[in-house]
Amino acid sequence: MTAITQSVDLDRRGRVAVLTVNNPPVNALSQHVRQGLRDGLKQAGADRSVEAIVITCAGRTFVAGADITEFGKPPKEPSLHEVLDLIESSPKPVVAAIHGTALGGGLEVTLACHNRVGAKTARFGLPEVKLGILPGAGGTQRLPRVVGVPKALSMIVSGDPIGADEALKAGLIDEIVEGDLTAAAVTFAEKVVAEKRPLKKIRDLDEKVAAVRGKPEVFAEFRKSVARQTRGFRAPENCIKAVEAAVNLPFDQGLKRERELFQELITSPESKAQRYFFFAEREAAKIPDVPADTKSRDIRKAAVLGAGTMGGGIAMNFANAGIPVTVVEVAQEALDRGLGVVRKNYEATASRGRLTMSDVEKRMGLISGTTDWSKIADADIVVEAVFEEMPIKKEVFAKIDGICKPGAVLATNTSTLDVDEIASATKRPDDVIGMHFFSPANVMRLLEVVRGKKSAKDVIATAMGVGRRIAKVPVLVGVCYGFVGNRMLHQRGREAEKLILEGALPHEVDRVLTDFGFPMGPFAMGDLAGLDVGWRIRKGKGVKSAVADRICELGRFGQKTGAGYFRYEKGDRTPIPDPDVEKIIVEVASEQGITRRKIGEAEILARLLYPMVNEGAKILEEKIAIRASDIDVIWVYGYGWPVYRGGPMFWADQVGLKTIRDRMNEWRKTQGEEWTPAPLLDLLASEGKTFTGA
Repeated sequence: MTAITQSVDLDRRGRVAVLTVNNPPVNALSQHVRQGLRDGLKQAGADRSVEAIVITCAGRTFVAGADITEFGKPPKEPSLHEVLDLIESSPKPVVAAIHGTALGGGLEVTLACHNRVGAKTARFGLPEVKLGILPGAGGTQRLPRVVGVPKALSMIVSGDPIGADEALKAGLIDEIVEGDLTAAAVTFAEKVVAEKRPLKKIRDLDEKVAAVRGKPEVFAEFRKSVARQTRGFRAPENCIKAVEAAVNLPFDQGLKRERELFQELITSPESKAQRYFFFAEREAAKIPDVPADTKSRDIRKAAVLGAGTMGGGIAMNFANAGIPVTVVEVAQEALDRGLGVVRKNYEATASRGRLTMSDVEKRMGLISGTTDWSKIADADIVVEAVFEEMPIKKEVFAKIDGICKPGAVLATNTSTLDVDEIASATKRPDDVIGMHFFSPANVMRLLEVVRGKKSAKDVIATAMGVGRRIAKVPVLVGVCYGFVGNRMLHQRGREAEKLILEGALPHEVDRVLTDFGFPMGPFAMGDLAGLDVGWRIRKGKGVKSAVADRICELGRFGQKTGAGYFRYEKGDRTPIPDPDVEKIIVEVASEQGITRRKIGEAEILARLLYPMVNEGAKILEEKIAIRASDIDVIWVYGYGWPVYRGGPMFWADQVGLKTIRDRMNEWRKTQGEEWTPAPLLDLLASEGKTFTGA
């Protein structure tokens, strides 16, 4: 075996040369990998005793993409294009041997090869769109030629990978192999040589792209089908244009067009935000005083206290991950109702083809219900999901303290309450932690892991690990009212209420946020959640919200009653502006001596978002969040902040902290001390710095 570079080796197996990439952890296409492939291909090509070449990878995966740490830096030779040209133009057959994931540039490497074989568990995809870019090394030109235009559009615009069976059916790979992948690939290459098969260059294939040439309706229909989920994103449209080029232009011209479209995206603010967020999500897993090698507690059995909407959704997360879970309720009727909803949710998913009925039964088989609290005695983790009232939560924790085994993780799903006070109801506060799921808990990916003062480090590591295991994005936060997300949301809600009294209407406020990229605005969100929830909390605290309280007093609780801030037609969730609500708003404004005025969209947006940024600065000062980027992850995954805007703290950096600070100081003079800039915001603005380093 010959080391070509630090990450690529060249070996011989009879008349087949084997190039092995070994660049842990994911064999990214770093400069030394590209150089190793180029130089290794040249050596194998020049060796007369070599009649075929296999490209394979060591470790747990094939090449899983480009080295994105090189993005934005001067390019280093050789380029990926040069390597792919060398592969494709090789006079000797080149076979890709794929295991794990062949993603992005990794899949583009395989597409330049003459043949591809894959392990049964291999996955294939072009996820560049999720970084706000498109496949820039021929992926948009080669993939349609081998799998057809509809399949290529679906893969490239969604960025989602496909499995080996689907890849074989689509023609993306030639064979699924078992056992030793490299040995199987060498055998395949030997067969290609022995049978004198012609070299199959994907660039020369035309049949599948010709099938839609002169049929622009194919692209029009696809654009229409993805319009809703791609709204606000720039990359999907450029991806579609690149595939159109594959259909309508010769290969080399198509490559040139792909490059132009790629360059448009790589310098766009959307791609900058999405690439920032890619790293932010990974950074959120790192906790400075809880090392990555901290031993977690073994979680084999779970329990959830409460079978309501949250409890049922949380139980589904555990079952989806193959973890048996016991759901506890105080009354059999409530338990049966809750488990019935869980089954309906699974069956609805099956009806859309995302699960089989066998999957439904398997997952339901992992969920058991009981009214006997002693059944949770052997649970390794218990998640409480009862009413958001401190006396009830403390009562529950005192009870389970006497039931649960030593070492069990005791988690509360509170969205606002003091985890330390809840933990004080037990004799083991070091075992207590917050695990704040977001509704619907079986869908929303965010998990705020709330660290109490006494939460043990292995409990923190366990909660974060469980979060990832159940397919959530866990972010560690500290204890304060509302933690990070809800605390910032409260500031937005405060201004939203003031805006409608001063002159804006609920649908105008909501439209500004949906135009910004949120799935819905604060008033439609309130209607969806149920206005009676906030009303009950306010009454418990002796707090009032003049407009919201008056709406609730009329029995208008939102979508569930057909009316809230908006009106709703039966069976339709579309919010309809209601003159009756406008009348209430005008009356309250008059009673409070407010002269209403026309408020522009720019002011509405700034008044909704600047207070959130300011609260985020306070959260950082108080060390409730570890990093500004953690706040951004929370808002993207938990509250629908558009990822192509990076998150509130990243967005603030792009707007300019001095701009935000100065505008807040202006409003402070006219609207009150709540507009006082946080010390951290003031300091960073004065020093010309940013929250995120972006």
